[in-house]
Amino acid sequence: MHPAVTVLIDTYNHERFIEEAIVSVLAQDFPATDTEILVVDDGSTDRTPEIVRKFEPRVRLLRKENGGQASAFNAGIPEARGEIVAFLDGDDWWAPNKLLRVMETINADPSLGIVGNGIVMVQLDGSTQSEVLRENFRFQANTVEGARLFRLRKSFLGTSRMTIRRDLLRRIGPVPEILRVEADEYLFTLAAVLLPAAILPDAVTYYRYHDANGFQMSVPDPVRLRKKQIVLDSLAKMLASEMQRYQIDPACAQMISEIVQVEADQIRLVLGEGTPAETFRTEWKIYEVLCPTATFSHRMFKRLSLAPSLFLPPKKFYELRSRIVASSFYRATRAQILPNPARPHVENAWTAK
Repeated sequence: MHPAVTVLIDTYNHERFIEEAIVSVLAQDFPATDTEILVVDDGSTDRTPEIVRKFEPRVRLLRKENGGQASAFNAGIPEARGEIVAFLDGDDWWAPNKLLRVMETINADPSLGIVGNGIVMVQLDGSTQSEVLRENFRFQANTVEGARLFRLRKSFLGTSRMTIRRDLLRRIGPVPEILRVEADEYLFTLAAVLLPAAILPDAVTYYRYHDANGFQMSVPDPVRLRKKQIVLDSLAKMLASEMQRYQIDPACAQMISEIVQVEADQIRLVLGEGTPAETFRTEWKIYEVLCPTATFSHRMFKRLSLAPSLFLPPKKFYELRSRIVASSFYRATRAQILPNPARPHVENAWTAK
């Protein structure tokens, strides 16, 4: 008898965190008899495999040479015996009702291909920020309107949030292994394009910031930034190519791939490449995507704040902006005079340590 769901945990050198990730799955309200737990160890050189083995035979360990997130997914997905695959990074963990909620949702609607959920981001100092979706919980990113919704909701579909039907994963096929990080975005983007997606208004995933995050960085590192830029640039091109292969509306495909491309371009500019005009265009595009409901006055303020980018070298502009934004006086003044536009579709809550 096959399990209803496979929990696929990808991990690399997570000896500090992997036990908490596994225990959070074992503590789920969902029946253990319907759950397979598969850990793909991507060539860890620390005690990660030893810690995982403590949970055998309840947990199945698959070890491989280090190759990055895409190669870990490519090793694990064909081994999944559940009809549904729920993904979890080895440095994150779940609330006890995560599996029950996502499985109720995906089982109730056979047309759904992917389910995401709200998130609690755990900062380095132990404080937390929760984000949940307020509206438009269901969409498909194969129309212009669907692509617009997707661009503002994809943060609810990352690795430890995404639950995808196994048949859909097999339809998408292997993830290009150049995606050592961001392999999750390749999967969740194509999944949301090919079949409807749903986002649960529940913060049932805990995302942990730490000094070795593969994608989020607490302190900018030029070497890691370059790797991230190369991956995002590749991802944008691969997504565009795949959507063309699936004959997705070109306008829709452009909306989806361009936001990934401008994220790659922004990193390239931060690293000192490109022109001032390119900095302005890139920053304005990101602003348009993230703040579609901004007031006229805020849009004018944004243009003024970007004016220095038109004559400063890109790297100097970003260094200057970082210093200004880090100023407590600037932040307090902005909050009083012209706060950043609210994202009406997202509800945020902060909790101090």
